[in-house]
Amino acid sequence: MASKFLIFSLLVSFQVLTSTLADETGFVGTVNPKELGLHKTRKFSHFKFFFHERFTGSNATSVAIVPPIPKYNATSFGLVGITDNALTVGSDPNTKVVGRIEGLYAGTSQTEFNLLLVVNFVLTEGKYNGSSIAVLGRNRISLKLRELPVIGGSGVFKFARGYAETSTLYLDADRSTIEYNIYVSHY
Repeated sequence: MASKFLIFSLLVSFQVLTSTLADETGFVGTVNPKELGLHKTRKFSHFKFFFHERFTGSNATSVAIVPPIPKYNATSFGLVGITDNALTVGSDPNTKVVGRIEGLYAGTSQTEFNLLLVVNFVLTEGKYNGSSIAVLGRNRISLKLRELPVIGGSGVFKFARGYAETSTLYLDADRSTIEYNIYVSHY
């Protein structure tokens, strides 16, 4: 009985201490996980998307904002660009659009061509409409299959985590076709 009382007293003390700290700082407090939907069972989903970049012309969808440092043209070190492309269900650009990929990329290696990629997969279809999956990581373009971390999301994908596999299906100076397979756990 004494041990139950001790445990109860410790729990109450911890709650009081946490509440006191929240009051003292003015910017932190406790949260009920149920209010955030964290009581639900975690789901695991696989999404397959394609996007079709255009680098040139009046309808360019991936644009370099800062050119690479001239000394590093071969690796694109220093390059900074933005992207906004339609996500489709197939490798043909005329297949159904289910969202957009929006973000930025930067050439971050002096010795090889790879990009730091910071993108949101913004979905516009069905129960995922308005939700997004956030991906941030090193995209080593020289590899056939690249892996990047899923670092979060919004809407249906609050507290999401997982990874994305990406591969380049087609690339030339004017355009590219990229495939993404995203494996994500979410509530």
